[in-house]
Amino acid sequence: MKTNYEIRYSSHPEDAKHYDTSRLRKEFLISTLFVDDEVNMVYSMYDRMVVGGAKPVAETLLLEAIDPLKSDFFTTRRELGIFNVGEGEGVVTVGDTQYVIGVKEALYVGRGDRHVTFASRDASHPAMFYFNSTTAHTSYPCAKITKADAIVAHMGELEMSNERNINKMLVSQVIPTCQLQMGMTELMPGSVWNTMPAHVHSRRMEAYFYFELPEDQAVCHFMGEINETRHIWMHNRQAVLSPEWSIHSAAATHNYTFIWGMGGENLDYGDQDFYAITDIR
Repeated sequence: MKTNYEIRYSSHPEDAKHYDTSRLRKEFLISTLFVDDEVNMVYSMYDRMVVGGAKPVAETLLLEAIDPLKSDFFTTRRELGIFNVGEGEGVVTVGDTQYVIGVKEALYVGRGDRHVTFASRDASHPAMFYFNSTTAHTSYPCAKITKADAIVAHMGELEMSNERNINKMLVSQVIPTCQLQMGMTELMPGSVWNTMPAHVHSRRMEAYFYFELPEDQAVCHFMGEINETRHIWMHNRQAVLSPEWSIHSAAATHNYTFIWGMGGENLDYGDQDFYAITDIR
């Protein structure tokens, strides 16, 4: 197996106004998450969130304690949220406990000194594990969460191109967490807009992971301050970092699904500062 990681530093909004396309992509886009028998991750200085992906095919992959963590185990001082976004069932082992995670199912892993590994049940239909991790001040029990366990909010309408189901899965209303909040939003056929009207939440950063997008299609992710927006074109199974000062919204050439993950000081899902669509510049 192989583990790859990089560190991303925080950007001041005044500086980000001057970024060209290549600099925006370098700072915020995470283009490569899934490579056979590799773990790839970004350690972000935005609330110290780690965004990563693991694709076990021929091997069982260990979630290694990368050097920036300065710990013996990845979860020594961290909690972890994992979603299977692959082709088949996978197995996540936390210490001595195994969890079978189906496609679009999630696992919360609380803080603790034990190894975490990833495996696929069928190498011809491998699992792909997308994960977010934030620092944790205490330990909460591990828990597998399916869509049946989620709080589901049906929002939008086809006439506005934004009919979608928001599956709140690893959130404080479903399971206890320290600061990590994660869920999955599924757009209905014919709908392409997410998170519109746009908002920010200055007490939390966020990461978006886009998937179930045809390989010949693309999603345009919007970011930046409300009066100074920028865009990043993205493809299937790519992620993007959203600073606490930035909006986070997108439109695509096809409907898609995305996983949102937040870290920060407030666990309230509704902790948002909204803007009118006509305010966007």
